[in-house]
Amino acid sequence: MESHAIDIHTHAHPHEHVAHHFDDAVQQRESAELGMWAFLITEVMFFGGLILAYTVYRTQNEKLFELASHELNIPIGAINTAVLLTSSLTMALAVYAAQQGNRKNVITCLALTMLLGSAFLGVKAWEYAEKFHHHLVPFFGLPFDDHHLLPDGAEMFFVLYFFMTGVHALHMVIGIGVLAWLLVAAVVSKGPPRSTPIDMTGLYWHFVDIVWIFLFPFLYLIRPEGVWELF
Repeated sequence: MESHAIDIHTHAHPHEHVAHHFDDAVQQRESAELGMWAFLITEVMFFGGLILAYTVYRTQNEKLFELASHELNIPIGAINTAVLLTSSLTMALAVYAAQQGNRKNVITCLALTMLLGSAFLGVKAWEYAEKFHHHLVPFFGLPFDDHHLLPDGAEMFFVLYFFMTGVHALHMVIGIGVLAWLLVAAVVSKGPPRSTPIDMTGLYWHFVDIVWIFLFPFLYLIRPEGVWELF
């Protein structure tokens, strides 16, 4: 008897649309996975370079970085971390729903992932606005440390903070854009959702979440009391 179950090794749905230059859905999925992993490797090298630069500067200015880190809000950063981790869960559920051919659940989970990602960006925008208000944005000739007691050289911490979190936020914006495209496609389509694009987007989304898991402790928790300041 013919089975319409998903292959447990390839997760290629039997109704998956196959482009003309592929022999079958399995080959198409393997090609997409190879391309996505190659892209993510370049992203690992990019963010790895940023983290290395941060580590070098922090090693040279340990006390200064600790003082500057006090200007970051640990509870807000922790809340944003929880929001992003929850978005990873909804993204994983969207991938599972796509592999099962459940269009309704795909739409729901993609929408929730977009909502959580947007909430993360909203909180980050609020943090940026707060730093601007307190004159802690060392760009474009803006006054830095106008009424704070930070020592000279603290600008480097905030340069790295804005650059690292800004690039991460840009990746979030791109991810939300792709999610919006997948959501529209799932709503418009009358058949089973295409699982491969959703799976590949899931890999990208989880990678962006993992990057934040590194950024949060590197930037927010470097002070001696660390996470205990939450309590």
